[in-house]
Amino acid sequence: MRSGAKVAVIGGVFVLVAGGLGYGVYEVVLGGGGSGGMGSASSEVKTGPPDKKEIEETAKGFLEAWASGDASAAALRTNNESVAEPLLTGYAEDAHVTKAVISPGTAVGAKVPFTVKATVSYGGKTKPWSYSSELTVVRGETTGKALVDWQPAVIHPQLTEGASLKTGEASTAAVEAVDHNGKVLDKETYPSLGTILDSLRERYGDTVGGSPGIETWIEPADEKVPDTTLLTLAKGKPGKLRTTLDAGAQAAAEKAVKQFSEASVVAVKPSTGEIRAVANNPATGFNAAMQGTQAPGSTMKVMTAALLLEKGLVTANGPTECPKEVLYQGRTFHNLDNFELPASSSFTTSFARSCNTAFIKLIDDTKDDTALAKEARDVFGIGLDWKTGITSVDGKVPEEAGGEAAAQYIGQGTVQMNALNVASITATARTGTFHQPVIVPQSLDDRELAKASRSLPGGVTQQLNDMMRATASWGTGKAAMASVGGDKGAKTGSAEVDGQGTSNSWFTGFRDDLAAAAVVQSGGHGGDAAGPVVAAVLSAGS
Repeated sequence: MRSGAKVAVIGGVFVLVAGGLGYGVYEVVLGGGGSGGMGSASSEVKTGPPDKKEIEETAKGFLEAWASGDASAAALRTNNESVAEPLLTGYAEDAHVTKAVISPGTAVGAKVPFTVKATVSYGGKTKPWSYSSELTVVRGETTGKALVDWQPAVIHPQLTEGASLKTGEASTAAVEAVDHNGKVLDKETYPSLGTILDSLRERYGDTVGGSPGIETWIEPADEKVPDTTLLTLAKGKPGKLRTTLDAGAQAAAEKAVKQFSEASVVAVKPSTGEIRAVANNPATGFNAAMQGTQAPGSTMKVMTAALLLEKGLVTANGPTECPKEVLYQGRTFHNLDNFELPASSSFTTSFARSCNTAFIKLIDDTKDDTALAKEARDVFGIGLDWKTGITSVDGKVPEEAGGEAAAQYIGQGTVQMNALNVASITATARTGTFHQPVIVPQSLDDRELAKASRSLPGGVTQQLNDMMRATASWGTGKAAMASVGGDKGAKTGSAEVDGQGTSNSWFTGFRDDLAAAAVVQSGGHGGDAAGPVVAAVLSAGS
């Protein structure tokens, strides 16, 4: 704890304001000791959940000690003293918080919410900083005492294991990210871009002519993860960073994913591979749209159809069997609700109605269980180490055999994709040629982009487009795509997940020179949840 003389120079105070817990107001010069005790001594070791009185007293003691700047006393009131104390100490010494008003709210069970209105000072610059967090009171496993369950998020909700709060001159220069038309992109307007803009700044901040400012940030434990800026005390000179994003499409994407608790969407320009929109809900943290890995369901049939068309096993208008179910090497596959189609139905109808069995019945005719994995790599660029400009995962279609290979044909089994990968697959189907997705121009850093070894034949590309048009016009994508104008096509998907009651909803589509894909976790049928997300982005993009 700091000495009184040092405190006098800093002149900082912490103020703890009474709230729902019903205790008094404390105003303590930073470095002064807290008065909250640990409770009366008792030889009895209590068990069971803390009661209301214990929760109030424990929260009071912790917050009072934190407010007084006594990190050791505050840490003593947690169930992980050795880990808590450095972070609590760093709140003043590393984050340079010189004043904070902590206002606790009413306890809800063992959880006590509170707000922090702080002042951060560094290098002659001062700025207010407000946020909310919460603490949980638990029973100590060995002592039986009521203690704060220590999590870094107690100090700040975005703080994670091993990370720390810092204030100072930023390690990289500021950037002003703009879309392809020059419109400014910021975290406040486009929350999903928060981690993406941080990553772009980390990579390109020192190359676009800017200078660093003074900031408060979260420094993660993993050096490969970019810092997260929480507060800017003094702006540096930002360098302009032009991205491939489109502000209109991005705004539509942000709005569309907010309808669901967990959803992602990406839009890509087929003729160039330029990423026009990326959005996730939740918007903070993991960029699932570009880094996620999960089965894509029947959206994979865009690629499978390309394979079957290339091998001459089907034509868009030729007849294809679609029975209720099919047995392949000991594994039974069926259609949704066990539907079947007349024997005279075309392959386009099976595609537009999303018939699983029509695709799986043809796997033997390819005479190569690994044919789909090769198609994924050689034509669609899946697994070729994409260099988009930020961290991304480029999909996986492993070489499999037997029933596992059959499952891949309908986007199940070991196939792993995210919204970016599926949007890129549709973009490739649209033009016949894979263009590796990018979020900043290649010319920015001359990085080497992935290239597929071959394009689709023109006739296959035309048939694929026609089949996707049929899906959007009268197939499973009709309702979702009804509001989309122009030349449009689609493919729906539902991906079953072990232990999950409702399948994940997938949808991909195109409108003119824009392709998009979305996934909604536990959203059910592709057209019902993910479909409207894709439609909204396609309608807004350019």
